Amino acid sequence: MRHISAEDYLRTIYNIYESSGTVQSIEISRTLQVSKPSVSEMIRKLAKKGYLKVSPYSTIRLTQKGIAEARRITNAHRIIEVFLNKVLGYPVENTHDEAHRLEHAFSPDAIKRLESFLNNPKTCPHGNIIK
Repeated sequence: MRHISAEDYLRTIYNIYESSGTVQSIEISRTLQVSKPSVSEMIRKLAKKGYLKVSPYSTIRLTQKGIAEARRITNAHRIIEVFLNKVLGYPVENTHDEAHRLEHAFSPDAIKRLESFLNNPKTCPHGNIIK
């Protein structure tokens, strides 16, 4: 069984919300390829930490704290994708997986410096907005 971090869940929830406006646990399960009980357990943990609001059998909502953290993680991922593509020459189709591995290792300061180095890109190589 592979380990999916809380950051991975937050980024996934944020990405689903960005594309559809609503988030349900089944979508998270499908996207991360994990069981529904695993999703339920992580949702409870994230709600306890104040990142999510959840009602039984309802959609999942990010709190303001959750949005801020998910946006930070997502933007770091997208900035790293830009770096991989524009500076290191990675093909667009390979940037996502590599950025995923790297996003957990970069500090917020390193991401700010990388963003500045890249002249504050507005979109990632996949066309997603960097906020």
